Amino acid sequence: MRDFALTPRLRLLADWVPPGARLADVGTDHAYLPVWLRLHGRVVSAIACDLREGPLARARETGRTWGADGIDYRLGNGLAVVSPEEADTIVVAGMGGENIAAILSRAPWTAGGGHTLLLQPQTRAETLRAFLAENGYAIRREALVEDRGVIYPVMEAGRGEMTLTLGQLYGGAALLHDPLGDRYIIRKIIRLQTAVAGRNRSGEGGEKGDALREIITALLSMREEWRNANCP
Repeated sequence: MRDFALTPRLRLLADWVPPGARLADVGTDHAYLPVWLRLHGRVVSAIACDLREGPLARARETGRTWGADGIDYRLGNGLAVVSPEEADTIVVAGMGGENIAAILSRAPWTAGGGHTLLLQPQTRAETLRAFLAENGYAIRREALVEDRGVIYPVMEAGRGEMTLTLGQLYGGAALLHDPLGDRYIIRKIIRLQTAVAGRNRSGEGGEKGDALREIITALLSMREEWRNANCP
């Protein structure tokens, strides 16, 4: 069988797609994920969506190149071009957490309990975690993956209730035993400390600076919890 390798980030998402799923991949770009899943017989159908014609054209080309069938390519904004009954597993990956939250907010049926959501924010993961907690979703599992030197969180979510601490919002809802958890938290602490130092130099500490320091304190506690759980 002709095949190609997925990046580590996409491979983790592929591993989490339930066998026999009906997939919708939002922001599909080159459609590597749905094409790979169809080539391996992991999904019975796939909808590859993108907001722009250029990426969608690349997606169609990937499908043609590898001979993948059973994929419907659709141009549209988020899940606007997908109806709830067409898919049971929805992937929204490769964009900012605020964009993923906006896509879900425009498709409230995703919180109805009939869909598995696989979400991979490139940035602002805390915004996505907060949205999920506040809008009837729960993170069922979360993992970290390193791809080209960057550590990304991947979340599986669905209908439910959850309450997250400040540390969990920024440091991960369910990453206590993740091998990459310590590095993930340290990188966030360093970025926040840099932001605080910049505000102090410019004389703009104030309430924003206090809020950043509060997050840093919460992340330091998260790191200590991770170390206690993983470093006997």
